[in-house]
Amino acid sequence: MPAPDRPCEAILEVMHLTMVGLSHKTAPIEIREKLTFPAHRQEDALRRLTGNDEVSEAVILSTCNRTEIYAVTASEDGGTDAVIDFMCDFHDLDRHDLVRYLYIEGGEAVVRHLFRVVASLDSMVIGEAQILGQAKEAYEHAFDRGATGRVFNKLFRQSFEVGKRVRTETEIGESAVSISYAAVELAKKVFDSLEGRTILVVGAGKMSELTAKHLVSNGVHSVLVANRTYERAVELAERFEGEAIRYDDLFERMRAADIVISSTAATHFVITREQVAPVMKGRHGRPLFFIDIAVPRDIEPAVNDISNVFLYDIDDLNGVVESNLTERMREARKAEVIIDDEIAAFEAWLESMEVVPTVAAMRANAESIRQAELERALKRLDGLSEKDLATVEMLTEAIVNKMLHGPTARLKEIAGSKYGVAYIEAVRYLYGLDQSEAKPHPAVKLREILGKAHATGKKEIGENLG
Repeated sequence: MPAPDRPCEAILEVMHLTMVGLSHKTAPIEIREKLTFPAHRQEDALRRLTGNDEVSEAVILSTCNRTEIYAVTASEDGGTDAVIDFMCDFHDLDRHDLVRYLYIEGGEAVVRHLFRVVASLDSMVIGEAQILGQAKEAYEHAFDRGATGRVFNKLFRQSFEVGKRVRTETEIGESAVSISYAAVELAKKVFDSLEGRTILVVGAGKMSELTAKHLVSNGVHSVLVANRTYERAVELAERFEGEAIRYDDLFERMRAADIVISSTAATHFVITREQVAPVMKGRHGRPLFFIDIAVPRDIEPAVNDISNVFLYDIDDLNGVVESNLTERMREARKAEVIIDDEIAAFEAWLESMEVVPTVAAMRANAESIRQAELERALKRLDGLSEKDLATVEMLTEAIVNKMLHGPTARLKEIAGSKYGVAYIEAVRYLYGLDQSEAKPHPAVKLREILGKAHATGKKEIGENLG
């Protein structure tokens, strides 16, 4: 049998990582909404999923943009089929209709995919922060219900560290990539701080509301809302604990504002240079920032010619978004390097997790031999005092411990190295720790192991063992 191309594959021969999912990239909303797993259904879903003999661990990540099931399975093909069958059965979906929207990953590709998802590199908006919290919530659901074990407890907790590293070691989340966030970014350039500022919202549309929400979350203190339908102004103002004003009082109340957001359905300018000029006379040089997110535009471009007035329309905001998207893609490349580093660390853990049972078996084997040989020797040594018996016992224990100390220390040291699995396999055959299978003589098997290593360029194993 040829040596595995990657050391961790030796472990994954008896434990398979499987991921089956769909997202905004592969499925339209009408399909995604059929395959959601809300919090109140996850306990039943995880119980049914892990109740399958193929699945030993599982986590279900379900958001508005993706549904992904991560599983530790007994076999590769059987595990994938088990997860897809579960999806179809749980939601009463036709398998033939569903599979064309699914993507499937196995082995190391699962680790890379999860790390990229949690680092927001696979999101609709690269760098968005919500996915990290959503992944944590998904893992906690599974952990609390006993659906995770040693592998996923390690994998998902490490993925959260990946997410943190990407956000702290890169600037992937720093630049605004939505119109509403871009407005906030521009406002921060006009004012030293948004703390205590007053915004005036003209028109009560969704985009105006979202922009106001972001401004308030960045420190804006007071919100005024003007709308031709006064009742609608009142409704929006209440959401921000603000004040609704009559549309006829728009320019009078504009004197108190620092930021004006306009997004109406008008087909003509609703704010002109002629109307704004008198407003600025009573402001004693205080700047006034206009954000025009209406199409057609609400604000006459000539308003920008007034001293201390700053006007940005939808094209200006789109320009900021495009520039920032380019910057985020540059930061995403840095994030991929971090992910490569973390994947290597996880693979090392996968390899090293075999050391503990190997060392325990090696010591148990030695202790069994020690006790058997000691018992035989004591039968020939009649008349030993209790003190002498204790001395012999301690002597044999010391010999065994000293004999095993070096191999144990070196095994632990190299377990997480590039060729750790091959070392562990050699030790298990040398010490005869796998007695459940018919084995050739250890020396013959060792030559086979070293031969495989040599064939794949892993000569250092033979050199170290020699």
